[in-house]
Amino acid sequence: MLKSSKQFYNYLIMTLILAFFMQTFNQSLHHLLNHLTLIHTLTFTLLSISLLTFYIINKPRTVYLIDFACFKPPSTFRVSYATAIEHGQIILASQPKSIAFLVKIFERSGLGEETVLPHTLHYLPPNPSMMDARDESESVIFSAMDSLLQQTGINPKDIDILIVNCSLFAPTPSLSAMVVNKYKMRSNVKSYNLSGMGCSAGLISIDLAKRLLQVHRESYAVVISTEILTPNSYRGKERSMLLPNCLFRMGGAAILLTNKRSQSTHAKYSLLHVIRTHKGSEDKSYHCVTQEEDSEGHVGIALNLDLMAIAANSLKSNISTIGPLVLPVTEQLLFLFNLLGRKMFKLDLKPYIPDFKKAFDHFCIHAGGRAVIDELQKRLKLSSEHVEASRMTLHRFGNTSSSSLWYELGYMEAKGRMKKGDRVWQIGFGSGFKCNSAVWECNREIEATKNGAWADCIHRYPVNEPEIVKL
Repeated sequence: MLKSSKQFYNYLIMTLILAFFMQTFNQSLHHLLNHLTLIHTLTFTLLSISLLTFYIINKPRTVYLIDFACFKPPSTFRVSYATAIEHGQIILASQPKSIAFLVKIFERSGLGEETVLPHTLHYLPPNPSMMDARDESESVIFSAMDSLLQQTGINPKDIDILIVNCSLFAPTPSLSAMVVNKYKMRSNVKSYNLSGMGCSAGLISIDLAKRLLQVHRESYAVVISTEILTPNSYRGKERSMLLPNCLFRMGGAAILLTNKRSQSTHAKYSLLHVIRTHKGSEDKSYHCVTQEEDSEGHVGIALNLDLMAIAANSLKSNISTIGPLVLPVTEQLLFLFNLLGRKMFKLDLKPYIPDFKKAFDHFCIHAGGRAVIDELQKRLKLSSEHVEASRMTLHRFGNTSSSSLWYELGYMEAKGRMKKGDRVWQIGFGSGFKCNSAVWECNREIEATKNGAWADCIHRYPVNEPEIVKL
C-alpha cells in the first residue's frame, strides 16, 4: 500500500512538472509567433514552395509500357531440320566435317521445325544483296509496327521518339529513317538508330527511351528491336561462324512506351529498373559475337566458344547491381555475409547466389541457345516453369537476337500468366560482352492478344524437348 502511494505521488509530481513545461512552451511559442514579421512568413512560404517544385520537377518520371507486338513469320519461309541439313550438304559438299558439325548442333539446338529464314537464304546457293536485306528489314519491321499501331490505336504522328536497334545491318538511309518515311511521322520526331550491340541491344534501346522520357514531357516512344540475317549467311568451315547459321532466325518486336500519367491504368507494365553491365576488353576473347572473315574470304558472324564462361562473369556484375534494388533484406544480408566471409576473413565458401525467385514472378532469359538457358537456370536456381517461356521461344522462333525477350513475354501473356502486381525480369546477353536487364511490374491482368505471334500455336505449348533429336 505504501509502495502504491509513493508511485502515485511520483506520477502526480511528474504530471505537474510536465504541465508546467507545456504551459511555458506554449507561451514561448505564442510569443515567438507574435514577433514573426510578414516578411519572415513570406520567405518561409516561398522557400517551401520552391523546394516542393524542385522535387516535383526532378522526380523521375514513371515509364509505362502500353503494348508491344512481335513479328509473326510466314510459314512459307519455314526451315525444317531436313531442309537445313539438305542445304548444308549442298552448300558445304566439299566439307564433310562441317556438315557433321551442323547436324550435331541441330540435334542439340532446342529449335523446332517451324523457325524461319528470309527468302533469299532459301536459294541454292544463297546470293544475298543489299536489296534483299532491305526487303527483309521492311518485312519484319513494318509487320511488327503495323501490329503495334493496330493494337494501340496510336497515330504515327503522335510518336515523339523512335529508336531502332539492329546490330549487323546498318544501311544508309538508316532503318529508323525508313520507318519515319513509311509511316509519315512528324519531321521533328527524335529518331535514333543503334547498331553493333548484339543480342542485348533491345534493353539498351529501352534504357535510351527511358532516359529520353525523363527529359521530354508527355511523350510517346517506340522501340523496334530486330536482327537482319540476309547479309550474314556464312558458307565457310570455321565452326564458331557456322554456329549462328544454326541458331539465328527471323524476328522482331515493336514496343510502345510513354511517360503520360493518364496512361498508367491503361498501360500493361511499369518500368522499374534497367541495369547495364559491360565486361568489355580490347582482347577479342572477351567478345561473344563478332563479324569476321575467315582464311578463305568468307564473312560471317562468329560466336565465341567460351560464351558460357564470359556470360557467367558478366551476369555476376549484373546481379551485384540489381540485387540491392529488388531483393528482400534477408537475401541481401546473406549475400553480404558470404561476401565478407570470402573477402575479409578468407573463408572457403562458395559465392552465394541470392534467391531471385523471392523478387520476381517471371523470368525472360535471352533465347540465345539451349546452353545459355541451361546455364542461367542452374546459376539462378530456377525451376523448369521459370525458364519455360525461354525454351519455348527458342523452339518456336529460334534465336531472334534482341527481340527474343519480347516473344518470351508474349508467351506468358498468351498463357494468361501475367497478373496485376507480378514482376518480370528480362535478361539479355550480347557482344562486348554485355549483360543487360530490365525489371517490369504488371499494372493489370492481361488477356492474350488475338492476333499475336503465339495466337495460332500457343495451345500446342509447352512441348516436350528431348536432350538430343536424332536426325
